[in-house]
Amino acid sequence: MRLSPYEKEVQREIEQWQHGEASLLVKALSWAMQPMDWVVNQVVPEDMLDQASTAVEQFLSVLNNASEWTYDADDLLKRAQERGLEAETIADLRDQPLETLDELAKGLFTQNAMLAAIEGGGTGLGGAVLIAADIPLLFGINFRLIQQIGATYWFELKGPDFQPLVLSIFNVAASGETRSKNDAIREISVAGAAFANDLNYKGRVTGTLRDQNRHLPREIAKNIVGRKIAQTIPIAGAAVGAGINYWFTTETAETTYMLFRALYLERKERI
Repeated sequence: MRLSPYEKEVQREIEQWQHGEASLLVKALSWAMQPMDWVVNQVVPEDMLDQASTAVEQFLSVLNNASEWTYDADDLLKRAQERGLEAETIADLRDQPLETLDELAKGLFTQNAMLAAIEGGGTGLGGAVLIAADIPLLFGINFRLIQQIGATYWFELKGPDFQPLVLSIFNVAASGETRSKNDAIREISVAGAAFANDLNYKGRVTGTLRDQNRHLPREIAKNIVGRKIAQTIPIAGAAVGAGINYWFTTETAETTYMLFRALYLERKERI
């Protein structure tokens, strides 16, 4: 199916995002965190870093459980109706104008980023005691956000089959690397081919989390946990916790937004 002028413009925007460097926010955060990283390396016990890394792996492992794949579709549909879309179910969002769906998706960014920041600020006050609780809460907020944005474009993520897509998003959000974006776009291409032919999506690599990529959770943890550990520093913990959670959720939102727009276009070009 032929793309509209707006959709072609979005296609170019996605290509620029895919091949571009990390965002200014990511660069600024990396620069700001350099002295903090040095402090963390000097004072944080190795077992604390292991504990936080384990928390990331445990959350990602729950994605193997179908009962964990739930979100509030009614809230999303209410937002869609407020924007004039006649949508009683998520299926009704299929083939709606991309311009409208983009606005609907962007409306989810700030709400979730602020929720993550508040959560991070609160648990940051607890320093090392609460950091293990903070990480699964942060990933939980971001997982729901991924599902909300995916459903905005009609792509409901309802089970472990979609785990490769979710892992790809978390990997890009945590690293911002071009290599990670290229891997995610390849996963989108596989999903687009499946949806265009009314087939069930299966990731490029199936099986358990460890089967799919045993190194990925560690890579995500390396990029997130080092910064989260800075919450253990007295007084700065609340501010650091709020800031890191806001940054990570914003990156997750932007990555998910780009990838599901790419999936929308990939499917449309194939039908």
